[in-house]
Amino acid sequence: MKIAFYLFPDFQLLDLSGPHTAFQTASTCTAPSPYTISLLSATGGLITSSGGVSVLSDKLEDQAPDTLIICGGQGVNAVLADEIALQRLADTAATSRRIASVCTGAFILAQLGLLNQKRATTHWQQVARMQKVYPQVRMDGDRIFVRDGNIWTSAGITSGIDLALALIEQDCGTAVSRHVAQHMVVSQRRAGGQSQFSPILQMEPETARIRKTLDYAQAHLRDIRDIEQLADIACVSVRQFSRMFKAETGETPARAIERLRIEAARTRLESGAGNIQQIAAAVGFGTQERMRRAFIRWTGHPPQVIRRSMTATTRHGLKDRM
Repeated sequence: MKIAFYLFPDFQLLDLSGPHTAFQTASTCTAPSPYTISLLSATGGLITSSGGVSVLSDKLEDQAPDTLIICGGQGVNAVLADEIALQRLADTAATSRRIASVCTGAFILAQLGLLNQKRATTHWQQVARMQKVYPQVRMDGDRIFVRDGNIWTSAGITSGIDLALALIEQDCGTAVSRHVAQHMVVSQRRAGGQSQFSPILQMEPETARIRKTLDYAQAHLRDIRDIEQLADIACVSVRQFSRMFKAETGETPARAIERLRIEAARTRLESGAGNIQQIAAAVGFGTQERMRRAFIRWTGHPPQVIRRSMTATTRHGLKDRM
């Protein structure tokens, strides 16, 4: 399978290097090699990224890749105004089995009309702009990556790696995708439905005491039973800890722990790691009913909805490989 990355002046280097490394690793660990990788641009030759690193590309002419991946970056707006480049991209996309974008590369897909009435995502900072300029796109701006038919879009920067791992899993199976993730020292293969926003990053504690307790909580979700445990980690009284925690994160400790448990449970649901009762126990909810109520509070739907959605996606992916 030929994987082709489309580049342009001032592209984001990590949008290329992260996914490229994933496909390259899959090619070296599998025999026969499943991929050939090429870099394409409107002009060919050296294309300079926004970080000043230049890469050598082939000209986008008479190319027929299996998978066309459009990178994002500061130069996207210039591409959107280049009618000749857009037409060549449209012709290439029409002959490709699968089309994907990383970060703001989604704007190019939208300009080509490939996202009309389709679910898509992009970098969270650009979601509002996408919705305004391309209202026909069904934005799912909180997702790491989204698949709708043969179109895949991913969020900002490192989520391109998650997208590549998902494509590799579709092509070569879970074992190869997992091996690639381990080789790249990706600590956790994130499923597409996972939020772009880390709960801990959103809370952004100021002091080392509160950061330490959040790190501990995330690592010991199953074992946390009361606020006293967290106060002990912070080495302060329960009353002082509650006051500090709320002041620094905007959340009560109990609400913050529930958020962390929701995200941990959602990741397990999406990856198929255990049944719902097992997941409820593993992340500290204890019972399936308690987890169900928490999911409805935070997401508006029970955990079974996520599990059913991921099961349907998996079946779709298996059909594509047959």
